Amino acid sequence: MSYLLSHLPQALLVAGILALIVEVAILGFASLVLFFLGLSLVVSGLLMLVGLLPETPTSALWSNAALTCGFALALWRPLKRLQNEQQITPVNSDFARDAFVLEQDVDLSGNSSHRYSGIDWKLKSQQPLAAGTTVKVIRVDVGVLWVEALEQDA
Repeated sequence: MSYLLSHLPQALLVAGILALIVEVAILGFASLVLFFLGLSLVVSGLLMLVGLLPETPTSALWSNAALTCGFALALWRPLKRLQNEQQITPVNSDFARDAFVLEQDVDLSGNSSHRYSGIDWKLKSQQPLAAGTTVKVIRVDVGVLWVEALEQDA
């Protein structure tokens, strides 16, 4: 214990870096609490190393309490907004390029289906398509193949 007290700034830096690693690498930046605590531990350790804070457990406790609250107040909203951002990317699958002939009429309702790779997929189209039309898959959703008529080169 006396070793930690005699090397308090270094101990705070190590503890802060470990808290940041756990928050980012293990928890995936999910809780943010360890992030704020880790930041405050690192800043307190640095302030002690440069001599702006006394190297005492009491100053370490109060500076970490104040810095953790300050970081939480300042960074909570931006980091929460960052966590809630969603990127919607279309599924780009190999069979999204396949062409086939419709066995049933297809429209937006999705009442027709197509068997592909052992799975019955619902078929949907923005424009009504008649049975016998050659179509290509343009988009894939969960359980749904969106198709459009394949343009025939003359």
